[in-house]
Amino acid sequence: MRPKTSLLRKLIGDRRGNVAIVTALCLPGLLGAVGLGTEVAGWYGTQRNLQNAADAAALAAATNATEFFDEEAVAVAAQYGYVNGQNGVTVSVVGSQTCPDGKTTCYRVTLTHTAKLLLAGIVGYAGDATLAGAPAKRISATALSIQDVAPREYCLVALSTSGTALQTNGAPKADLSGCSVMSNSNADCNGHNLKAEYGDAAGVSSNCGLKQNSGVKPLQDPYEDLVDNLPAQNCASYPQAPEKKKGDPLPPANQLAGYFNWSGDMVKCGDIQLTGDVTIDTGLGYATLIIKNGGLDLNGHTLRTTSGSGLTIVFTGSGAGYDHIPTGGGEIDIQAPTTGPWSGVAIYQDPALTDGVDLSAAGNDPTWNITGLVYLPKADLTFSGAVNKSSNGKSCFVMVANSIRVNGTGSILAKGECEQAGLTMPSTDVPSRGRLVF
Repeated sequence: MRPKTSLLRKLIGDRRGNVAIVTALCLPGLLGAVGLGTEVAGWYGTQRNLQNAADAAALAAATNATEFFDEEAVAVAAQYGYVNGQNGVTVSVVGSQTCPDGKTTCYRVTLTHTAKLLLAGIVGYAGDATLAGAPAKRISATALSIQDVAPREYCLVALSTSGTALQTNGAPKADLSGCSVMSNSNADCNGHNLKAEYGDAAGVSSNCGLKQNSGVKPLQDPYEDLVDNLPAQNCASYPQAPEKKKGDPLPPANQLAGYFNWSGDMVKCGDIQLTGDVTIDTGLGYATLIIKNGGLDLNGHTLRTTSGSGLTIVFTGSGAGYDHIPTGGGEIDIQAPTTGPWSGVAIYQDPALTDGVDLSAAGNDPTWNITGLVYLPKADLTFSGAVNKSSNGKSCFVMVANSIRVNGTGSILAKGECEQAGLTMPSTDVPSRGRLVF
């Protein structure tokens, strides 16, 4: 029989099974470490997803910016898989929050997801929340947004701040597609939306434009100060065109026909009447035809500019007793200057004029083929023609008046190239999409 001490020495020296024993002793810690690492990685992934959802929801709230902004945000969060009140998810949406600039116009969205612990508890981590009575981890993300504003350009603007400044009366053939229109009071398009892209109004916009917006910030007149560019006009008298055929004709200085090389300011006192077609050549520069206390009687003829020439027709004067408009049928075929103090301006009525400024058939009598701005700030006009670009100009037409009624055709064909034509279009800031600020 082998001695017991020999067996004991052999047992002590036997190393078989050591790895199994060590593994058994270390396994709980190893599983806990692996579990914690896996869960932490999952938490980070969840947090990233939550942040994406919070950002999108906050942008949606600010873009909506109505009394239903919270519903919009909750719906967007749900599209990311985070449904408020389900599976440990909470979606909090609040408005009138303080922005980084100190204003209280921001929207805050906070998404919280509470997840049960799986293996992290093995190493003693008890979480920071509970879910259904079990230890859990709370993960959250927050986003802050504000509704941005963007300038919107207009090709038709009614400046009057009272009543209904922009309106239509049927106008079944009106076509302002590619344009937007603006009224500084109400806009009412009865029977036809003008096909304008946006119909904005500081008051109520009713059926004007494919998209109507009421309560828009009023547009500040961007052109009234251009009157400061006018030189002093020293006139001894202001001859007027005869009302009857046997009346005394205008003096030769007030009658135009033929080809003219003009540059700078050309001041005319009283009515100007065309006795034949007129072509204005300003070379590579521009000219300003300034008519003081008088109108422009085309008398059935055409007033045109040559290629590269820029002409601005300005009506000014003391006001009462004179007409300050183009009349007499015929055709105005001019392009505005692309440089200089009257850049982009084709026809300009002095804002001080309040008498003899209204037009009853704008764009139709005379025919307007105009590149540039027609500015009639105190005029009540009826727009019933189709305005095309000038023969030698870019596709740009903008009309600004006190009030505008669109009848008949009322179409603008010259659009989209105002920047190339030298005109800064009238615009106002309108609500735009949301923008993240945190």
